Amino acid sequence: MRPWPNFTFMRIAVNAIFLQKDQLEGYGHYVNEIISRLVKQHPEHEFLLVFDRPYDLSFIYAPNVTPVVVTPAARHPLSFTYWYQVKAPAALRKHQPDLWVQPYGFCSLTTRIPQVLVLHDLSFLHYPGFFTWYHRWYYRVFTKRFIRKAAQVVTVSEFSKKDILEQYPVGEQKISVVPNAAADRFRPLPWQEKQQVKVAYSGAKEYFLCTGSIHPRKNLLNLLKAFSQFKKWQHSNMKLIIAGRLAWQHDELTEKLKTYKHRNDVVLTGYLPDEALAQLTAAAYAVVYPSWFEGFGLPVIEAMQAGVPVITSHTSALPETGGDAALYADPANPESIAKHMLALYRDETFRTRQIELGIQQAAKFSWTDSARRFWEAMMKARGGKRE
Repeated sequence: MRPWPNFTFMRIAVNAIFLQKDQLEGYGHYVNEIISRLVKQHPEHEFLLVFDRPYDLSFIYAPNVTPVVVTPAARHPLSFTYWYQVKAPAALRKHQPDLWVQPYGFCSLTTRIPQVLVLHDLSFLHYPGFFTWYHRWYYRVFTKRFIRKAAQVVTVSEFSKKDILEQYPVGEQKISVVPNAAADRFRPLPWQEKQQVKVAYSGAKEYFLCTGSIHPRKNLLNLLKAFSQFKKWQHSNMKLIIAGRLAWQHDELTEKLKTYKHRNDVVLTGYLPDEALAQLTAAAYAVVYPSWFEGFGLPVIEAMQAGVPVITSHTSALPETGGDAALYADPANPESIAKHMLALYRDETFRTRQIELGIQQAAKFSWTDSARRFWEAMMKARGGKRE
């Protein structure tokens, strides 16, 4: 097997429109963790970070990073088309990059630059009702074109790779799996620090935690039903904290909470800074993540690395992410979720065992390894071959 070709100098463009300080969320964290490592590991190459608005200097990771701002901001289908197909390709012509990394599921159809397309999942096909009609239309029309156009497609799990190949038949060698991992800030906390977090967020009470943007895919209405069932079986002062920004179609949840029997035991934190979210996770009694569909499910690994047991869905990529360490429930059946909540609450020995299994599972994922895999995908797109 030959080593990868030694490209003495490359200029690599990276779509950085989701690199926004204190607003990273899923896509942004993925790009930040991987690109920050690659920039430092490959100082011989120049990285052009292409933003669609003013950028924060924290994303200029090293001297070999050159920021490029291309306006207007791309945040809906019409602006997506204009930015990806017209403005960004035009702006990059004078820089002449050798490669263009597109981490958000879209790429340019009008450029000749080889592109690495990151496609986390195909949830728009499996749960179209979770999307506005114009986003759904855009994804359905253009995703197959983006996949054909890309020199290499990166996805985050074997589940998503199989799903992509079934829906859009391309050569298997065109798709690389580069999983997520938990950031170092997700770590177990000493007892005293946990107590401080509980005082700040839950009135010093134990709590179940669900993290992520609030929208229908996260299945929060069934989580509320499960919490009600848990309260019925086990009269306790346990709280439920939901941490994340109010995203699309959140009205049903906020309306439900107005008449919810245990509404005084439910806390919505809104968006939290990264360090605060890590502390809130590490102090939780358990993380409950009953999502309908995920390409990976990063909160599962974050909780495990922080020493917190996890209850999640038996669907999509979540069993691949959680391995033997998570407790799996039917997301359509609130009682099955509640039974796991009760089992953890009533059996501290069982809970301790799940924590130990989770720490072992989380250790299987690392951003260093993911950055290495991503670089290999980039070299495939650039023209490198293995024999």
